[in-house]
Amino acid sequence: MKKTEAVRRHLPTSPFKARAEAPRKHFSVGERVTHDAYGLGRVVGAEGDSAVTVDFGSRQERIVEPYTGMYPL
Repeated sequence: MKKTEAVRRHLPTSPFKARAEAPRKHFSVGERVTHDAYGLGRVVGAEGDSAVTVDFGSRQERIVEPYTGMYPL
């Protein structure tokens, strides 16, 4: 089982700046992508901003948000 990273909240009285939130990745149907584990592929289905289905040639994979390891080309 994979442990999830604890979310640290910023306290308003903290003297340190709050961490900037990473920009969310958005993928659309037909977009070419690369994945660290699966290689090159094309998005064939999208479920809002929560998951996408990608055709990698030999197989199709459903990849959920935060899309770690997947980048647009």
